[in-house]
Amino acid sequence: MLQSTSSQRQNEQTFERGLRELGYIQGKNISIEWRFAGGKVDRLPVLAADLVKVKPNVIVTGSGYECALAVKNATTTTPTVFINITDPVDLGLVKSFAHPAGNITGLSNFLLELPGKQIEFIKELMPRVSRVGVISPPLSTAGTKMQVKELEAVAGSLPVMLQVIDRQEQAESAFELAKKNRIDAFIILPSALLVSETQRLIDLALQNGLATIYTNLIWVERGGLMSYGPDFTDLYHRAAVYVDKILKGANPADLPVERPTKFELVINLKTAKQIGLTIPPNVLARASKVIK
Repeated sequence: MLQSTSSQRQNEQTFERGLRELGYIQGKNISIEWRFAGGKVDRLPVLAADLVKVKPNVIVTGSGYECALAVKNATTTTPTVFINITDPVDLGLVKSFAHPAGNITGLSNFLLELPGKQIEFIKELMPRVSRVGVISPPLSTAGTKMQVKELEAVAGSLPVMLQVIDRQEQAESAFELAKKNRIDAFIILPSALLVSETQRLIDLALQNGLATIYTNLIWVERGGLMSYGPDFTDLYHRAAVYVDKILKGANPADLPVERPTKFELVINLKTAKQIGLTIPPNVLARASKVIK
């Protein structure tokens, strides 16, 4: 397995548990080679090439599109399973969700309806909200276009006015625009292109007292207000099923990319207090995790 980060034992243990449930025991009937880039993306091509030299039956890439791209560039034959990729079609990893058509398949965190649920949570948190900003990756990608269209439909039914900010803007410029247009809250659409700037977005949201919702709980743990998105632990667990199928002879080209099926709501009460927001009891009761 190739990870762009350092070792994350919870995810790794979840993946190994999934394999054990399918009858694979590390050191007995299966051997797992781990490679960690420690957040240094430039190391990934070397680590990917190293894994290919081991001649594994299958390579699994953890969160981070850079991992999957590194393996794609290293081999066109070794079966590969990616975990937690937002839009593998736009990234050129697969031909389509239903028919990957190559040696790569896996689990995406992309769900068309997800941003719509996020704006509904914002409305529950702030019933008087009237303007919501959406920081998105470039609108040229098909997945982003579909999500923005879904957001516009949900916003119109609430009703809430949307201000979509294409990530051609710098983070500071986005928040200056928010002030100018009296935006009350932000949704950060999931994108590999935004990961490097997410901490800056969190800091600016706090400085400007804006409620902001993310997709990944890691950003709430680092100071964001709230996240609603896929249960990423579940994605690692389900990746074991793909490995099992491939080891039993399945062709990755014939294994459809799966979308998330389990979701979690995470709330940071410390951040809520810092921006002067009281979380309604009915929202707190539905939270999977509350950070105090």
